[in-house]
Amino acid sequence: MNFAQSILNFYSRLPQEFDLPEGIKIIYPYNEDTVIHCMKQFYQKYYTDRRKRYFLCGINPGRFGAGITGIPFTDPYHLEYECGLENAFEKKKELSSILMYDLMKRFGGVRIFYNNFYVSSISPLGFVKNQKNYNYYDSDELYNGLKEFIVKKMEEQLTFPLYRDKIYSLGKGKNYKILKKLNDQYRWFEEVIALPHPRWVMQYQRKHYDQHLDNMVSTLSSNLSY
Repeated sequence: MNFAQSILNFYSRLPQEFDLPEGIKIIYPYNEDTVIHCMKQFYQKYYTDRRKRYFLCGINPGRFGAGITGIPFTDPYHLEYECGLENAFEKKKELSSILMYDLMKRFGGVRIFYNNFYVSSISPLGFVKNQKNYNYYDSDELYNGLKEFIVKKMEEQLTFPLYRDKIYSLGKGKNYKILKKLNDQYRWFEEVIALPHPRWVMQYQRKHYDQHLDNMVSTLSSNLSY
């Protein structure tokens, strides 16, 4: 089984229902025909091989990126105009996706980036509360209820061909702290390296945008193979 099929199987088995705290709902696009089609096109374009990649680990899917396309940090605009995959979704840009695809350009393009990195999240399911994105760590009740699920899904992804000397956390705050604590407990990777979360840069660090991109490229570029 190649990398693409492993990823698609992983998403197809995610639960559609979960016992969640009151007022919190799952973002679940993975049973929609249009999303399944986009995901198949994307992963079969960039991951139809068994080569090893480094794991970039975000927080959880949001409403306007993976919550629409099913693909982490990829909104409909970048899916069509950067990945070359036409789709019927409204071509809105999502903040995190803008930074991620600018980052890919600095590596020499989308294909080179995806040849070297696998992008996912600590929680492969996203959440909303009061019609706004809600992170898995935004309440202790939610995180404690999700922890067994998070560990199980992380270990499922470790069956993919991934390098195990390091994992990159997209997020230097709570996401990094939780990933590091889990990794210390379960010994999945030798090291957890923190990178700034794309949305944090876009919302609070726009004056230093290029500097953040340069630093991210510097941190990641030693792992590229052309």
